[in-house]
Amino acid sequence: MAFVGKKFPSITVDAMNDMGDTFKVNVLEEAINNKKKVLLFWYPKDFTFVCPTELHAFQEAMAAFEKRNTVVIGASCDTPEVHFAWLNTSKDNGGIEGVTYPILADSNRNLSSVLGILDVTNERYDEETDTVQVDGDNVTYRATYLIDEEGIVFHEGINHMPLGRNVNEFMRLIDAYSHVQSHGEVCPANWEEGKDAMNPNAKSTAAYLASH
Repeated sequence: MAFVGKKFPSITVDAMNDMGDTFKVNVLEEAINNKKKVLLFWYPKDFTFVCPTELHAFQEAMAAFEKRNTVVIGASCDTPEVHFAWLNTSKDNGGIEGVTYPILADSNRNLSSVLGILDVTNERYDEETDTVQVDGDNVTYRATYLIDEEGIVFHEGINHMPLGRNVNEFMRLIDAYSHVQSHGEVCPANWEEGKDAMNPNAKSTAAYLASH
């Protein structure tokens, strides 16, 4: 199910921070109540290989996201306790010590199930045990959601497990969407802050293509 153009699901999830505090986060409310954009990124598992590189990359860009009035939130299906252990593991040992943004602990998979981002290749009924069994790890893909100040999703993307994300691309998308919000113009391919945008009409498109 695609969520672009729709409100992000209003589901409250446990979260952990670097101080060891467990608290509740509702991503939709974070956007609306604080009048901020939200970047929510999901990763498969704590204590793995590509995942810490992404969490540190988002941390290194925190000032740039804050400048763009954007809150960063990480998420996986690990428990708060596992998150806290990873937050207390040094970077040299594959940990995420130094990460300061909250990390959702969707261990009951309430939110990730609604989003449809779990690695569930097949669900099957087992007659012998009278249970539904799952093929696949039942953890999330590398899904990313950009949500505006009204709680509307303006970007979503899903990477397979081995493919790390480009943090700069999300800043470009936030810049582009902010430009649309402020100026009512549309942003062509490869648009970056400071480049020409277009009015949403055929004449403007033709002029832009002719000049590029």
